[in-house]
Amino acid sequence: MSLCSHEHHDTLHGVHDHLNVETRLSEAENLCATSGARLTPLRKEVLELILNATGPMGAYDLLAKMKGSAERPAAPPTVYRTLDFLLEKGFIHRLTSINAYIPCCHPREGHQAAFLICTECHTVKEASAKGLIQELDDLAASDHFKPHHSIIEISGICQQCSNKA
Repeated sequence: MSLCSHEHHDTLHGVHDHLNVETRLSEAENLCATSGARLTPLRKEVLELILNATGPMGAYDLLAKMKGSAERPAAPPTVYRTLDFLLEKGFIHRLTSINAYIPCCHPREGHQAAFLICTECHTVKEASAKGLIQELDDLAASDHFKPHHSIIEISGICQQCSNKA
């Protein structure tokens, strides 16, 4: 099941393009229910904040936004556990180079993505990294190395920011 209404699994696209937040939240609840997990109110709130953001959000950005909406503010460990759950379910991605989170259009097991991150406007674009991951796996296998996880992030200046300069 795709949380995006259009096909772009293998094309470069903005992670905040074509978002219908209510549909995404409803589909996330359905995916959780089918897998026997629960999208608790806190998990739903964090996912909604990430879906509504205009760019990547850090954990403390999320905490700051949540403090105004909760009767009892969430503690950092609670937010990190929530983010871990959303990552595990494939609803979000973590950008390690900037320690921030973005929505994933295509939550599915084994989904590997490559990210282009603009250092000026902080726009993030995502594309499937299937071929790149296979090359990295082949490289690791040539040395009998067993990778646990691969993250492909490319920082630079996007076309819009380049045109402004």
